[in-house]
Amino acid sequence: MNDMVFDSKSRLKIGRLNRVLGDPATKGLTLIIPAVIFLLVFIIFPLILVLFLSVLTRGNYGEIVYRLNLNNYLRLLDPLYLRILIYSAWTAALTTIGTLLIGYPLAYYIARAPRRQRSFLIFLILIPFWTNFLIRIYAWIMILRTEGLLNSFLLAVGLIHTPLEILYTPLAVIIGMVYEFLPFMILPLYASLEKIEPSLFEAAADLGARPWKIFFRITLPLSLPGMIAGSILVFIPAMGMFVVPDLMGGAKTLLVGNLIKNQFLTARDWPFGAAASMVLLVITLIFTLIYTRRTGFGEELLV
Repeated sequence: MNDMVFDSKSRLKIGRLNRVLGDPATKGLTLIIPAVIFLLVFIIFPLILVLFLSVLTRGNYGEIVYRLNLNNYLRLLDPLYLRILIYSAWTAALTTIGTLLIGYPLAYYIARAPRRQRSFLIFLILIPFWTNFLIRIYAWIMILRTEGLLNSFLLAVGLIHTPLEILYTPLAVIIGMVYEFLPFMILPLYASLEKIEPSLFEAAADLGARPWKIFFRITLPLSLPGMIAGSILVFIPAMGMFVVPDLMGGAKTLLVGNLIKNQFLTARDWPFGAAASMVLLVITLIFTLIYTRRTGFGEELLV
């Protein structure tokens, strides 16, 4: 008798558990738990830690003193650091424009290529990711230096008579960053351009629209989401880039990423470096929010 009661209670509990697990809300919660844990451990908690570090004090020997110090943020109002922030935003904007000007024709060509060739062309775009980042940067150094491949070629064909000073200049930094972030622009652009129905172009042509008008009235507006997504993917990491300016810009180019790196590794002023990191995060979020709101991209994603 007791066994029968026990079995009935067990079946009742199992039935309730199955109903709970079968609930759509429970299933959705179960699916997002791993992502929530990942975000908390690798994004939210590190950000809180950096924010906490940014209001502490640096000791005389570089140690952390647990004393409130908001001067770390006030130091960033110094004209020297303000120029670095503005120049970083300007460099990131030029990098975004450069990748857009180069990436749009490439993405358009891939999207209009025969379907059998698109996968191979995308494969060619992704090949650089198979090579170490530093190796690719040093390859550009070999190309742009005074005795490099570019100057040797230009001298050989007679286009120049003295080597061009490109390496260790802001131009070299822009070239390196455009090369590094170009795939991040091409892929979103290709995704938008590939979805455009060819029948729209045929209908516009039948109505007498010229190719340039078809591009500006159909292709360009419909590819705007890809342009915005690519610009965000390029601008945000370009703001914090420090490897390319270090290797290709030398001492002539100092971005906010280099400032943060120097504070952590050279000056041993971790609180100030953390404050600069938080300011950089806020600036990129503001730029992204303004950009998406002005273009209506945020509302399109919500729909």
